[in-house]
Amino acid sequence: MQENLIIIGSGPAAWTCAIYAARANMNPLVIEGAHTHENHMAGRLPLGQLNLTTEVENFPGFPDGIKGPDLMVHMKMQSVRYGTRVLTEDVVSADLSERPFKVVDSSGQSHTARALVIATGASANYLGLESETRFKNHGVSACAVCDGALPIFRNQNLVVVGGGDSAAEEGNYLTKFAKALYVVHRRDTLRASQIMAKRLLDNPKVTPVWNSVVEEVLGSGEKMSGVRIRNVVTGDKSEINAAGMFVAIGHTPNTKFLNNQLKLDPKGFIVLADPFRTTTSVEGVFAAGDVADPVYKQAVTAAGMGCKAALDAERWLAEMGLD
Repeated sequence: MQENLIIIGSGPAAWTCAIYAARANMNPLVIEGAHTHENHMAGRLPLGQLNLTTEVENFPGFPDGIKGPDLMVHMKMQSVRYGTRVLTEDVVSADLSERPFKVVDSSGQSHTARALVIATGASANYLGLESETRFKNHGVSACAVCDGALPIFRNQNLVVVGGGDSAAEEGNYLTKFAKALYVVHRRDTLRASQIMAKRLLDNPKVTPVWNSVVEEVLGSGEKMSGVRIRNVVTGDKSEINAAGMFVAIGHTPNTKFLNNQLKLDPKGFIVLADPFRTTTSVEGVFAAGDVADPVYKQAVTAAGMGCKAALDAERWLAEMGLD
């Protein structure tokens, strides 16, 4: 069966796209990803990164907040209500060289589609520590804007790991809530732009911890209590008491399966052919959400892009006489 539209992904961008596409009678198929241990460890499970988040307080329409998994389940249910079909497999390869486009899922099944929306997101980079994994969403986070204002972090000691613009942005944001902020960086200067680095280091709440790396996240049960750090120059080890650790060492877009068939930026994010649209370098292929957003990476911006992708795909199919 040839599909009108296949949406690859399962975060806010994918489900919003599916809601709009289904309501436009496009009969979309969402390939949401597989329930595998590898996907769990990489934060790529069905329903996206929000499925691994506790409280979401900044998504419009929920004045008392909503749990991340609940928000994603509601989005999925809403799309299915209007006719979206869902396949719980990974996409392992895609052929964008000719239309209809062909994708192969992790069960070995092939699917063809007149149009594609890539909404596979970007996975936050973590340090790779076993203790870090244990305390994810229980003190360890990769998104200050998402989690920094939560009660467990207010007026507490917090740690930011990283030295680039992302770390400076996360750190500056966290100073609004933290009692004290420790910036752990493996070098003796920040790599962030001069103005952002100065703004962070001039804040009286901020203490830089130079030439250091986090070796272990400390805590008992499900409550983080601090981090053990090692100075990479002297080898000395010490501990910082902290209620939270925010890892700010970048994101990796989930584009490996595309095998460089779309134009990507140096970090691997999909480059939009028109910054105000969701078109890509291949006609008929659209991109939405964090996979094409190296700047904002928020649920609400991803949802907005998902809406745009559905409308762009619908109009393109009509123009091509394929609807």
